[in-house]
Amino acid sequence: MKRINEIFYSVQGEGLHAGSPAVFIRFSGCNIRCPFCDTVHHDGAFMADEEIINEVAKYPTDLVVVTGGEPTMQLTEEFVEKLHELGKKVCIETNGTREVSRNIDFITLSPKFEFVKKAECILTYCDELKVVYNGRNDMSLYDDIVANHYFLQPCDMGNEEENKRIMEATVAYCLEHPKWRISLQTQKILQVR
Repeated sequence: MKRINEIFYSVQGEGLHAGSPAVFIRFSGCNIRCPFCDTVHHDGAFMADEEIINEVAKYPTDLVVVTGGEPTMQLTEEFVEKLHELGKKVCIETNGTREVSRNIDFITLSPKFEFVKKAECILTYCDELKVVYNGRNDMSLYDDIVANHYFLQPCDMGNEEENKRIMEATVAYCLEHPKWRISLQTQKILQVR
């Protein structure tokens, strides 16, 4: 049984797959608690693997995004294999504090060690590195993480003036360091989940 916050069908709003239709499996629970997280960690229903698989099978996309909370607390290689048997490509969004199943197809690493104590990142490789950027990050902390794609995601502080400052800082950083690209939370712009 896995504790699931929600399963829904939408478009990926962030990173390399932005704009792609995807089924999202949002796991409940996290080993760290970021102040800006949009997941209700104490909420969720316990579901058997087959119930989750049956729900995912209802949607026509081949892209599945497992997220949270922190999905590595519940995700197993066996469950990922069941998704593969459905013909799904499995992407994970993780804070990098725990090992990731070896059969995951695409790893989005979004470390939170700058925001939360005890959030030490143990992953050193990922498909995309997504740094939540507040304009004051120590970017040298990410030098040892190897990624195929590097994204800065402006942190949404819920304050228009502060968000403007962060967006300007994000653009300036990417212009000065072109290996980094901007990842906007387009799901908020589109007003979808």
